[in-house]
Amino acid sequence: MLLGGFDIVVIALVILVILVLFAGIKTVPQGYRYTVERFGRYTRTLEPGLNLITPFIERVGARMNVMEQVLDVPTQEVITKDNASVSADAVAFYQVLNPAQAAYQITDLKNAIQNLTMTNIRSVMGSMDLDELLSNREVINERLLRVVDEAVGPWGIKVTRVEIKDIQPPADLVESMGRQMKAEREKRAQILEAEGARNAQILRAEGAKQAAVLKAEGEREAAFREAEARERLAEAEARATQVVSEAIAVGNVQAINYFVAQKYTEALVEIGKATNAKIVLMPLEASSIIGSLGGIGAIARDVFGDGPAPAAPPRPPIAPRSPATSRTTPAVNPFNPTSPSSSET
Repeated sequence: MLLGGFDIVVIALVILVILVLFAGIKTVPQGYRYTVERFGRYTRTLEPGLNLITPFIERVGARMNVMEQVLDVPTQEVITKDNASVSADAVAFYQVLNPAQAAYQITDLKNAIQNLTMTNIRSVMGSMDLDELLSNREVINERLLRVVDEAVGPWGIKVTRVEIKDIQPPADLVESMGRQMKAEREKRAQILEAEGARNAQILRAEGAKQAAVLKAEGEREAAFREAEARERLAEAEARATQVVSEAIAVGNVQAINYFVAQKYTEALVEIGKATNAKIVLMPLEASSIIGSLGGIGAIARDVFGDGPAPAAPPRPPIAPRSPATSRTTPAVNPFNPTSPSSSET
């Protein structure tokens, strides 16, 4: 079947329309933005999805990735403030916020961000000492992020994070740092040991002090109680003396005789209870003791109403004494007025 001229024209028009449609329909994937240029001038940005442009008049300019991207910063040498040479590398995270600015404000966006980050790493780390550099990575990251993000702002870029991956001092410097750390730890150990010894001595002194205080308090309490006991004994003695004095005042002579006899007998008992060997030289006779006991019994009978005391038994004759012995004053029995010693006086 031969086609006529009209059929050929229709087919050509259909093919042209299909080509125009294919040229004007643009599909933008998620996470990307396309810029549209009309005769080489930026006009608008295509969002993700199906979009139409004017064929032969407009065209897609730059295909920008608006997802967060990672950029490795290569290792570089950095001279610190105290003239120590270290090697440092980093990683940067950025995101395109304005595709038009990122496409038309800077050429080779990744290379620009990389060189800008490297420059600021040297600037920030070079203003710090080595010890500060090794122990304050968070501070370095924060300063780098602030400086780099401020620099890429006109490009429509947002730097979300800058992290220092590794800082490598020279081998000899690492060895010196190891010795320094060992010396520091030994110093801390000695300080802790000294503090422990000091605290132990303080605790021992406190314990001795408390023991001495408790001992002194115990001795004071014992002395107080002993003094109180002596005071009560003295009060009892004074009371007994007062009672005897009152009895004497009313004419009761037996009371004073009983009091003296009691003390006399107690003294003899105390002498007899002594365990050490002794020789007692005193004017003492067995008959005097018997007379004392008899006198005590007579007084008790008079006091308690058992009748008058019986007459004292006759005293046996006393053997004659030598002239030396006769010069010694014999013992006087206050309860036996018939004794020879009292008759001689």
